[in-house]
Amino acid sequence: MYNFIVNPHSRSGLGQHIWDKIAVVLKEKQIPYEVFFTKFQKHATQYAKELTSDLQVHTIIVLGGDGTVNEVISGITDYSLITLGYIPTGSSNDFARGLGLPTDPHKALDNILNPGRIHPIDVGVLECPKRTHHFIVSTGIGYDAAICHQAVVSKLKVFFNKVKLGKLTYGGIALNRLFIDPAVTMQITVDDQAPQTFEKTFFVACMNTPYEGGGFKFCPDAKPDDGMLDVIVVHHMTKKRILTLFPKAYTGKHVGLSGIEILRGRKIHIESSQALAVHTDGEPVFLQKSMTATTSPTQLRMILTH
Repeated sequence: MYNFIVNPHSRSGLGQHIWDKIAVVLKEKQIPYEVFFTKFQKHATQYAKELTSDLQVHTIIVLGGDGTVNEVISGITDYSLITLGYIPTGSSNDFARGLGLPTDPHKALDNILNPGRIHPIDVGVLECPKRTHHFIVSTGIGYDAAICHQAVVSKLKVFFNKVKLGKLTYGGIALNRLFIDPAVTMQITVDDQAPQTFEKTFFVACMNTPYEGGGFKFCPDAKPDDGMLDVIVVHHMTKKRILTLFPKAYTGKHVGLSGIEILRGRKIHIESSQALAVHTDGEPVFLQKSMTATTSPTQLRMILTH
């Protein structure tokens, strides 16, 4: 039995249209399934929690964007009992990009029904004062998170999704935020190493997969199954230089440039000199000065391609 959790509003309503086509194929092939449609924020978390609370084996298929995947993994009771499949219908699809999953809905469904590999992958855990969140792509603080916060309420996102140019949402907002967000002092502690202080820091992102923000390859060597997080620190850069960084970041050629630090560890603790925006998989978290990112001790079984 396949349990589909569908965000019909993903990609500005295209999610429902895609599901309708998927449902036709499932019925033609006589595939047993249940479907749950999300109607409000965190509804996917509620569905996942209800589905997995019996502590039985389940196969959950997510049809939506990275945010819907985030909500689902946040509700799963025991990752070791769940096999997750994904039909990406978001505007950024960094999760699918990072795992090499097909973005064509019919190819994605075929991949799920005829899985090439079922492989364990890490789930990230973000701990902030009084709050714990989960992520599967990345978590970040500062400039990248501020972009995510604004994207959630942006009319640009709705417009670009309708004309199938969803990636441009983040580029447009990034330009706007560049002139608003401050560069601050951040202290980063990796595992049991001595803390490192970075002045004039624009953002720090802890990556479980290589991509975030609609295709930025911030941490090219990040692997979602090694129990580690790759961390990018962007600091001591002029705003003009940051603009020139964006094209390089799409291909990973920013690594090694002055002002770019790549760290790696199992536990990343960040202290900021002032409260800043934080995100998990592009989903906003309240402003924070302190955060700790790790990976869950239990991995999630994921349907991958051949």
